Order: sequence, then C-alpha cells, then structure tokens
Amino acid sequence: VVCLVAYHIFFMLFVWSYWKTIFTLPMNPSKEFHLSYSDKESLEREPRGESQQEVLRRAAKDLPIYTRTMSGAIRYCDRCHLVKPDRCHHCSVCDKCILKMDHHCPWVNNCVGFSNYKFFLLFLAYSLLYCLFIAATDLQYFIKFWTNGLPDTQAKFHIMFLFFAAAMFSVSLSSLFGYHCWLVSKNKSTLEVFRAPIFRHRTDKNGFSLGFSKNLRQVFGDEKKYWLLPVFSSLGDGCSFPTCLVNQDPEQASTPGGLNSTSKNENHLFPAKPLRDSQSHLLTDTPSWSETSAKAEKGKVGKKLIYAAMINFV
Repeated sequence: VVCLVAYHIFFMLFVWSYWKTIFTLPMNPSKEFHLSYSDKESLEREPRGESQQEVLRRAAKDLPIYTRTMSGAIRYCDRCHLVKPDRCHHCSVCDKCILKMDHHCPWVNNCVGFSNYKFFLLFLAYSLLYCLFIAATDLQYFIKFWTNGLPDTQAKFHIMFLFFAAAMFSVSLSSLFGYHCWLVSKNKSTLEVFRAPIFRHRTDKNGFSLGFSKNLRQVFGDEKKYWLLPVFSSLGDGCSFPTCLVNQDPEQASTPGGLNSTSKNENHLFPAKPLRDSQSHLLTDTPSWSETSAKAEKGKVGKKLIYAAMINFV
C-alpha cells in the first residue's frame, strides 16, 4: 500500500509538471520594447551603422536595458522589430523573442524560459524521482531474475526491461537535473553559459548572480509552500533583472542602490510580482555602491586628519 501511494504521488507530480512545461506559453517582450511606427521608419531610412544605433539608443533610453552585443550595440531583433530586454533571445524554432530564454526543448516541444523554467526544473526532479522509485522497487526482482528465483514465464523479461529503462533514464536525468540546479545556483541560463552577458563596461558571466539564496528565490519565489508545486511563483516580470554590478549604464535611469529599473508593463498572464517589489526584497541586505563609497571616503578623510595631527605634533 505504501509503495502504491508513493508511486501515484510521484506519477501525478511528474505528469502535472510535464503538462505545465508543455502547455505554458513562453512570455514575449511587452509592447514598451517594440519600436513605434516612426522609429521603424527612421531605422529603415538610416544606413546601417552608427546612425541606426542612434535611433535604437533613443528608443531604448527609458527602458531597463543593460546588456549589449559583442560590439557594444543595442540588442535589436530584426524579425520581431523590438529592442531585446536583458536575457531575452530570439528562438528560431518558435520564430519569436522569448523572455529569459534557456533553450528550446524538443522533449516538451516548447521553449523553456521565464514563464515555465520552474515547471521544467520540477519536471526533471519528479521524473528523476519516478525513475529512481521504479528502479529501487524493481531491484529485488531483477536480482532474482539472474539467480533463477523467478518463475519461468515471459513476465520476467518485462522486469528486466523495466529495470534497465528506469536505470538508464535515471542516469541521464540526474546529470541534466544536476546541471540545471547548478544554473539556478549561479542565476544563469544555458545560453548565458555558452555566451556570457555583455554589459556596457565589460563582460561579466556572473553579472546576474545575487548569491545562492536570492538566486533560488528568483526562480521559485518567496513562499516556500509553492516551491514543490508546478504553480507559477517566480519573482520579477521577465523583462528586467537585478544585477550585482557596481558600474551601471550611464544612459539608463538608475534605481536606488544601483539596481536596474523596472518595466512599466504589469499586464501579465501569470501572477508575477513586479520587479520593483522583488528587487527591493532580494537586495535589502546588500549595501549600495553609494553607501560603500561614502564609507570609504570617510575613512580616507579620517586618515588624512590623523596624519596631519601627527605632523603638527612633531
């Protein structure tokens, strides 16, 4: 009875998370990131080069954009005609830009991104538990198969096949799940591992990492009761993300503490918390650049006063 109850719990959670991963539509950039009709006309009239970048910089001046291309230009999608938000990429299979795109998964026939990344992680976790449970409960009969402890029927070949299938899937799923756990701990996507995000001043592969606890909460949310359930609880809006960088883009408006500004769009298909709330909550215990600079300046002034006093004393 215990085995049957545990089996159906793992099976239901596995199917639930798999269903959510498949049928959750990837989120696209909001309308603020799309170029206006006049900007599109200006972009088409201008020759490629600095003149086009001037049009894009003017269109993106009020947007929370901090990443750039390898040449330092504004990230722009020619097919979707929009300024790409940070961590957004164009999927060639879906033929549209996906917020915080991780990869396009053929196993779920869907893009894995901001809207369903938590569901994808839970799908890997519960499918791994499901396969491990089957392999563990089938192990004793698998041993009896080789010791001739089973009746000589065709059913014993089914036992052998079931154990091998569950064991092989467990090995592959454990490596994939471990890899994505590492990505969550570093607040990276699969695309960002292969190509680190480029900010205005430098390339920083850990630019979005805020520490293990805060990185985990960005994906799973603040309420731990929803962590193990395939319900949307990720923080933010998918268009802008807090960073650990000190030097921000001088062309963009900065928020207190040197954090990214938030997106103006609040009409989402998911109960996502606005980034202005999640940012302040995630980084309340992080000293700002201005505070750190002020303390350092005070320390320098104090040292100068002590040095001057010693000279006068001598």
